[in-house]
Amino acid sequence: MKHILSFLLMAALGMGAAWSQSHPLLGKWKTKDDETGRIKSVVEITERDGKFYGTVVELFRLPEEDQDPYCDKCEDDRKDKRVLGMEIVRDMVPDGELEWEDGTICDPKKGSIYDCEMWFDEDDMDVLKVRGYILFLFRTQEWYRVTG
Repeated sequence: MKHILSFLLMAALGMGAAWSQSHPLLGKWKTKDDETGRIKSVVEITERDGKFYGTVVELFRLPEEDQDPYCDKCEDDRKDKRVLGMEIVRDMVPDGELEWEDGTICDPKKGSIYDCEMWFDEDDMDVLKVRGYILFLFRTQEWYRVTG
């Protein structure tokens, strides 16, 4: 009996690990500047305690831009922190299988924090729609899955 319980526990843990690896939101995403069309960063989305978070893990800067920018306009715990390594997406919770909501997203360039929702169109799991909004004003970006 002890061996059966051990096997069942290991199987459950294995399925949980497999789920986390195959969850469509997890992984690295290229962000594109919706004004210039240029890829500007890679954000890695992870899960903690049933919520999803996104951290900047790579920046693509033009030579004339600050190569190590800080969020000097932020007004929360991110104030004066490096953008590289910054958690810009926080507390996203599932709303169905392909949608997440009730979190926030930070624009380190402006120091602004917006309510956030994310979703996939069912036909393309490699493009994540990311919407930041305040009341009825919003901006939607497309993030692209990093492969390979």
